[in-house]
Amino acid sequence: MRPLGTIVKETCGVAGEAIDRCLEIQREKGGRLGEILVRQKLISEADLLAARSRQCGIPVVERLPREVDPFFTGRIPIHFLKKFSMIPVATPDESYVAMAEPMFFQQLDDLLQVLDWRGMKVVLAPPDEIASAINTAYDLGRDSADQVIQDMDEEDPEAILSEIEETADLLDDTSDAPVIKLVNLMLSQAVRENASDIHIEPYQDRVKIRQRIDGILYDMFTPPKHAQSQLISRIKIMAKMDIAEKRLPQDGRIDIRIADKNVDLRVSTLPTSFGERIVMRLLDKSSVLLSLSELGMLKDDLERFSRLIRAPHGIILVTGPTGSGKTTTLYAALSVINKPDINIITVEDPIEYQIDGISQVQVNTKIDLTFANGLRTIVRQDPDVILIGEIRDLETAEIAIQSALTGHLVFSTLHTNDAASAVTRLVDMGVEPFLVSSSVNAIVAQRLVRKICPDCREPFKPSDEYLATVGLSRKQLGSRTIYQGRGCSSCLQTGYQGRIGIYEIMVMDDELKSLLLTTSDANKIRKQALAGSGKMRTLREDGFRKVLAGITTLEEVFRITKD
Repeated sequence: MRPLGTIVKETCGVAGEAIDRCLEIQREKGGRLGEILVRQKLISEADLLAARSRQCGIPVVERLPREVDPFFTGRIPIHFLKKFSMIPVATPDESYVAMAEPMFFQQLDDLLQVLDWRGMKVVLAPPDEIASAINTAYDLGRDSADQVIQDMDEEDPEAILSEIEETADLLDDTSDAPVIKLVNLMLSQAVRENASDIHIEPYQDRVKIRQRIDGILYDMFTPPKHAQSQLISRIKIMAKMDIAEKRLPQDGRIDIRIADKNVDLRVSTLPTSFGERIVMRLLDKSSVLLSLSELGMLKDDLERFSRLIRAPHGIILVTGPTGSGKTTTLYAALSVINKPDINIITVEDPIEYQIDGISQVQVNTKIDLTFANGLRTIVRQDPDVILIGEIRDLETAEIAIQSALTGHLVFSTLHTNDAASAVTRLVDMGVEPFLVSSSVNAIVAQRLVRKICPDCREPFKPSDEYLATVGLSRKQLGSRTIYQGRGCSSCLQTGYQGRIGIYEIMVMDDELKSLLLTTSDANKIRKQALAGSGKMRTLREDGFRKVLAGITTLEEVFRITKD
């Protein structure tokens, strides 16, 4: 067998001196030459796989099937396949074993013997593809929700407590308790389908479990009513809540790992007439922050917003309802201006993403660390830029305005329907109009619309009746093509996959500032913003631009922006 270093030198053009350095690292610290070459960024994972293929004469498969038949999950422990990075794949067309590292030939023989697959074809595949396929297979191979629900008998919640043995990965949990199986199944399905929230809602004769995907709630399971107390107790134990307290709302959090994702769950309970209602917000800690260009702002809005966030002082407010992406927009803005020569401090509730180079403060009302109290201290920490998670009261608003007037750039959020209403909201809180006029640079309203699934997108010719229902005419549409999603397995037959922002950017120009001194009427402010030099575009208008760009649909824009 030819040495890997020789093959890499020939196929990837890596200098002999570089390979010698990697061999020296191997002698000093151990490890495999291929991994060292990748760590040193001399070759890519794909290069390494191709080199190993040439070395061993084993073909490469770059992509494995999206869903692997889980026929083997009852016979092969998940730990074995993960440790040796291999998986049996059976499709209607062919069967083979995919492995990432050909050195584990003894373990491969053991696997083939257990499955009675002697002589079966072997291929090399990227480690990430194999890990994803293993996780999907064992997730699909778990007890179906219907079977788990049938198994759920009345149990004492205290007995459940003694059975719980937390595992590093929920897919590795082999507990036989039906309630634990159901919770694990519920969480793993929600993570796999990129849900943002899970709702557990008790009613008179049933319990409904729903998940929110791309802003829409979908039914998941309907466990029997007698399983309600077990289900609630299990989640409260995981969130380290008081399971005996059922009369008061509680908040908690759960850190779990499902497959290759670390997920932070914020858990909230609310007593209702038929039992405690639970909502879990899922935050994928392994997801990367979006850049400004990925938010969905079209070119002119992106240029305008980029200029605004580089201002030396003033307030930039982002408004919208809960879950409209306000925090993501602000984090993207901070990431752009985050430089070694700028001191950025935030006060948030909760801290959703950790950003390197930024000091982030978590609000804690139990010790009286509120937004206002945290902000008072932050101002004494010599910041250049301050992010306030949300302006909730007059005290916080006044400190934010004073900070802006004394040379700081302040970012924050408000819960209002549009940009103009944010001014009215501040005045209603008790802020003087002249202070709003002199401190606020711009107000950005935003919503999230679902994107058309790229796998089933197709042209759509609307009828005149359809256009009339959404307030458009054939003349306005002209010859431009719009699209819709047909529905496929990639998008769970919805026609949509993922979301993107639509924006309304109201820059506080001189005309608006003058108007603000005479009125705080949102309708008059909005009218001036649309007619003034800032040329504000409404949320619906920005949505139409994204419809014509083939990004979203007319129904989606009207669903989100309906009056």
